[in-house]
Amino acid sequence: MTILAAVPIQPRRRPELAAFLRSRRARVTPEDVGMPPGFRRRTPGLRREEVAQLSGVGVTWYTWLEQGRPINASAQVLDAVARTLRLDRPEREHLYHLAEVPYAPERAALDVETVSPEIQGILDALVPHPAVLYNARYDVLATNTTYERLFLWDGNSMDTGPFGLRNVLWALFTAPEPMCPLVDREQELPLMVAQLRGAYGRHVGEPSWEAFVRRLAEASPLFARLWRSGDVVPPGTRVKTFRHEAVGEIRMTSVSLSVNGMPECRIVTYTPNDDESRRAIRELG
Repeated sequence: MTILAAVPIQPRRRPELAAFLRSRRARVTPEDVGMPPGFRRRTPGLRREEVAQLSGVGVTWYTWLEQGRPINASAQVLDAVARTLRLDRPEREHLYHLAEVPYAPERAALDVETVSPEIQGILDALVPHPAVLYNARYDVLATNTTYERLFLWDGNSMDTGPFGLRNVLWALFTAPEPMCPLVDREQELPLMVAQLRGAYGRHVGEPSWEAFVRRLAEASPLFARLWRSGDVVPPGTRVKTFRHEAVGEIRMTSVSLSVNGMPECRIVTYTPNDDESRRAIRELG
């Protein structure tokens, strides 16, 4: 891939881009990225060649970028540099603008989402059908009452994940198997991990995602094994069977719906497949 071709960049942005990259590089220490500190470092943070190596780009190209030279920078390469320099969302957007590359907000990690009353209203209107709003990491952002009752285990709602957010994967992989509401656990869990890996590809190197995967792998040998398989699948419509101590088994079809204005988030609805399941859902709702 050729990345040294000259492109028109407004002259006033060149020194600003150079200063911004130097300042961000200076605040990242070798220890921050898992490198030994070394001796006789005159650079307060990472060296240019270290940023280039960690970002998977050429040293000459990164040096020219930091010098504000008029070179071409793709979104993919800027993302890699942003991850190495540990830029947050506003800083990442600023980098894109200085490099005159269209900024795509969905590339950034969306760890906390504000759920609007309209979205909550949609979930509530679906009662008695269970419905939930997930992000790409299976954090539970909003639910309706039927979903809450479906996932009550021994009177307690699902456990939170390692960062204080309720997370379906964390709950399913860390709960004792008899408490798992999924009947086809051996079939469903590998598919959920494969969906997570598909989303992870857009967030490789982001601290929150790396920490989540690491912590869940430490907590669950089964998750660690499934993660190592490397399987990837997209979200899709599937038939799932749940068990509930009060109403028995419930067979439902799950459907994922994207949400405008909330990148990588989806509403998942569950529709009962037979009369017995519809009766059980009415009792829960």
